[in-house]
Order: sequence, then structure tokens, then C-alpha cells
Amino acid sequence: MDAANAFVLDGSVTLVWGFADEDDAYAAAILDKIPDLQAHVPGLWPLEVANALLVGERRGRTTPANAAHFLALLGTFPIAIDDETVARAWVETTHLARAHNLSTYDASYLELAMRLGLPLATLDAKLKAAATAVGVLPFVVP
Repeated sequence: MDAANAFVLDGSVTLVWGFADEDDAYAAAILDKIPDLQAHVPGLWPLEVANALLVGERRGRTTPANAAHFLALLGTFPIAIDDETVARAWVETTHLARAHNLSTYDASYLELAMRLGLPLATLDAKLKAAATAVGVLPFVVP
């Protein structure tokens, strides 16, 4: 995989793909190219995505069958789940969260992008601003 095609994938982009009532051109462009990309996510990403889908079910935005289908589809994508997220939560990630007024969840994406030296794909305005402040580039779809 070409290193230029590697990036950190935020849950905000992922979840656009999972809900029929969401539409975003940037997220759609990433999804169109996903077979040729290498996404990296923090260790909390599977829980974040699963929880958002469950909340979406409870609010009538999706069904258990659609959520299960989406999760199975995600499992086929080239997404590497980081195994150092938890070890960095109490120091590096918490520091970034404090410094940039982020949740620790959002800061975990920023910490991963910084550590791996990769651009970040996010739709979250606060996370984008924090990434810019620390020199993390936005992911540009090839």
C-alpha cells in the first residue's frame, strides 16, 4: 500500500457511511476509494461505531439488520486498529484533550495521527482545528 494513501479515519466520517439519512461528499469520496486506501483508527473506534449504530437503532435511524450489514462491510475494509490507544490515554491523549478542548475520544484520533505522522480524515470542526494547531494535515482523497 502506498504511504500516500494512508490516513487516520475519524468516526465522524465512518458513521456517515452507516446511516442512510447522512450525506457528505468528502465521506463519500473516501468510501469510493477505500479499497485503495489504508485507514488507521484508535482502539476505541469499534466501540464508538457500534455505540453510534445502537443509538441510531434506538432513534429509528437504522435497523439491527442494516447495522449488522454495515459492521460486516466495515470488517472487509483496510482498517488497522491501533493497539496502543489505551496505553496513551492517561498521558498523551488526555494532554491533547485538555490543550485543545476536545473529548478524550476525539483526542485519541489526533494522538494517533501525530504518532503515525499521518493526515486525518474528520468532519468534526473542533478536531480539525486542533489538528491544524498541532500540524496534522487533513486527509486529501487521492
